[in-house]
Amino acid sequence: MTTPSLDDEARLRGREQALAARQRRAQVKAELKAGALNLPDILALRDDPVLSRLRIGEIVRSLPGFGPARTHRLLTGCDIDPSRRLGQLGEHQRQRLISAVLSMRGLSAPARLIVLSGPSGVGKSSVVGYLREHHPGVWFSVSVTTRSPRPGEIDGVDYHFIDQVEFDRLRDSGELLEWAVFAGNSYGTPAEPVRRRLAHGEPVICEIELQGARQVRARDRQAVLVFLAPPSWDVLVQRLTGRGTEEPEVVASRLVTAQRELAAESEFDVVVVNDSVAQAAEEIVGLITG
Repeated sequence: MTTPSLDDEARLRGREQALAARQRRAQVKAELKAGALNLPDILALRDDPVLSRLRIGEIVRSLPGFGPARTHRLLTGCDIDPSRRLGQLGEHQRQRLISAVLSMRGLSAPARLIVLSGPSGVGKSSVVGYLREHHPGVWFSVSVTTRSPRPGEIDGVDYHFIDQVEFDRLRDSGELLEWAVFAGNSYGTPAEPVRRRLAHGEPVICEIELQGARQVRARDRQAVLVFLAPPSWDVLVQRLTGRGTEEPEVVASRLVTAQRELAAESEFDVVVVNDSVAQAAEEIVGLITG
C-alpha cells in the first residue's frame, strides 16, 4: 500500500478548504435571499478571508427582489463593477451601495427607529411577518429571550434563544438596548446591530414589550413608538385563550398584564389598530417612508 505523499495531503487539505469556503459563501447568499441577513451585514465583513472573495454582483443578486437587470441598473448607477470583490470595496462605495438599495426599495434616509409594542396576543408577530415578506428593505431587530421556542419558531429568525446566564451577561455588560421580564421570561434587544444599521441609513423596527419601549424612549427621543392595539378587548381575549401554547395560569397572567398595557396606549406616538394585518403593516411602513 502506497503511503500518501506530503504533496497529496496538502492537495487534499486544499480541496477540503476550498469546498468549505464555497459552502460558506453559498450559505451566506441563501441567507441574504431569505432575508435572514441584510446588505450591511455582509458589507461589514469585507475583511473576512472567505467572504471577501464574493463578487458584488453576486451579493446584490442574492438580495430579495434583485434579478440580473435590476442588479445591473443598481451597480451601474453606483459606478461599481459587478465583478469587483467585497474585499476591494471602499467605504464610500459601500455607503453609496446601501443608499442605492434603500432608494430602489422606496426607503430613504434619514433612517428611523420604529418601536412596535402592544399587549400579548395583539398580533405583533403576524404584522412583522407581513412586513418581512412585503418590505424586505426594513431590518427587524431579533431579540434575545430565555423562553423556550414555540412551535414553528426558528432560532436567529424569530428570537435568539439563550439561557439566563448568557442573558444576564449581556444585560450587565451593557450590550442590550433594552430588556424586560415578561411572564417569567427575560427579553432584550442587542444594541450594536440596531445602532450599526441606523448609522448606515437603514430603517429599523424593534418589536418589544412595554417595559422595553419605555427604556428606548428614555434613551432615544427620536424613536417612534407605535402601539399595536386590538379591535376590541373581546378579540384580544379570544386570541390569548385560543393560542393553546401556555398553561392556564400563564394565560391569566397575560390577561392581567394586557389590561395594564392597554392603559399605557397614551404613552405612544402612534396607535395602529390591528383589524387587518396588511393594513396595520402598511400604516407602519408609512411612518418610515413618510
